[in-house]
Formats: sequence, C-alpha cells, structure tokens
Amino acid sequence: MNLFFHIGRYFGLMQRVLAIPERSSVFRRQVIVEIDNLGIDSLGIVAIISVFMGGVVTIQTVFNVDHPLMPIYAVGFTTRQSIILEFAPTIISLILAGKVGSRIASEIGSMRVTEQIDALEVMGVNSACFLILPKIFAAVIINPVLVVISMFLGIFGGWLVAALTDILPLSHFVYGILFEFSQYDVTYAMIKTLVFAFLITSISGYFGFYTKGGALDVGNSSTKAVVFSSIFIIFFNLVLTQILLA
Repeated sequence: MNLFFHIGRYFGLMQRVLAIPERSSVFRRQVIVEIDNLGIDSLGIVAIISVFMGGVVTIQTVFNVDHPLMPIYAVGFTTRQSIILEFAPTIISLILAGKVGSRIASEIGSMRVTEQIDALEVMGVNSACFLILPKIFAAVIINPVLVVISMFLGIFGGWLVAALTDILPLSHFVYGILFEFSQYDVTYAMIKTLVFAFLITSISGYFGFYTKGGALDVGNSSTKAVVFSSIFIIFFNLVLTQILLA
C-alpha cells in the first residue's frame, strides 16, 4: 500500500508541476540557470568517463572477437553500436542520476525543512511548478547534448586506442565505425535520453519536495532519489528497448 501511496502522490505532484508557469520571464531565466547547474557542470565527468569507456570497450572487443571468421572491422562496428545504443544514453543517465538527482533532492529538501517552500505557498506561488519544472525543462534540453558529446568522445576514445596501440589496424576500426550506420540508432538513443531526463528530475524533485525532518532527512531523501531514479532508468531502458527495437 505504501508503494501505491507514493505512486499516487507522485502523479499528484506532477499535475502541479506540469502547469503553465505564472511568470514566463522568471521561468526562462531559471531554466538557463538550471542548464548550467545540471548540465554544464556535469560535462567534465561525462567527457572523462566517455573517453575511457570507449577505449575499454574497444580493447575488450578486440580480445573477444579473435576468430578467423570474424572480420576485424567488427571491432569498430561493435564499439560504435555499444556506445550509441547503450553506453551513452543509459550509463551516462545513471551517472547523472547520481550527480544531478542528489543535487536536486538535497536542494529542494533543504528548502522544505527550512520552510522556504511553505513561504512560497503562503504567497500563493505554485511551489512545485516554480521549483521542479525549470529543472525538468533544463534536463530535457541539456541531457541529449551531453549524450551526443558522450557518443562522440566514446568513439574517439576507441579510435585513440586503435591509433596509439597495435591491437588492430586503424583503417579497419574506422571502416567498422562507418559500416552500415543507421540514423535510427541515434534517434532511439535520444528518445531514451529524454525519458531518462524526465525521470531523474521528476523523481528527485518528488523526494526533495516531500522531505520531512532535518538535515539527516535531507540526506535520506537524496539517497532515495538516486536509488529510485536508477531503478526506473533501468526499468524504462528495458521497456523502451522492447518497444523501439523489437
């Protein structure tokens, strides 16, 4: 019953969040601020992880397709598909759930326990829309950009390994990257990214908004936000893969 309570309260909160902003100029400014806080600040960790993971995927693929019937360009093809279809949209979203989700939950939770949200309600402001909707918009805008950058840097990391080592010819790796490229793969990844961006911000906002107690409870809400965001990302990853690729 506790699960159904949280599901019902979550959708009730989303009904308040997805309302028309009362002051569009303030909303636009806040979205820009959140793009910087939630997206631009995450660019460094996304870049580092993407480059190294691209290199790791390439090395692992080389040593797992060592078969006379398997063409060597399959390494580049497998690296590209792994990064575009799964690593960039899903793994990066899980990383953002940890970094961004905890930030959102702790920020809103701190406002709740210090009664700032209550003050907004007294002034007649739709606090749920005012605090959470700009974060959702910002994530939906900037997360696909981060994922595209991750795709590029992941493939670049694989290319760098091929260029700096002798584990496979560079020309074969590049040919594999270009082999039978489908634009739909990127479209599929972007659809997943948009869904994941909404899940991260809305779930984190939910746990932060309904925080009760003090500083310790803010930390608990932040932990729950990361855990449940990650769970729902994995679940919807399965669902969307079945729908979009089956």
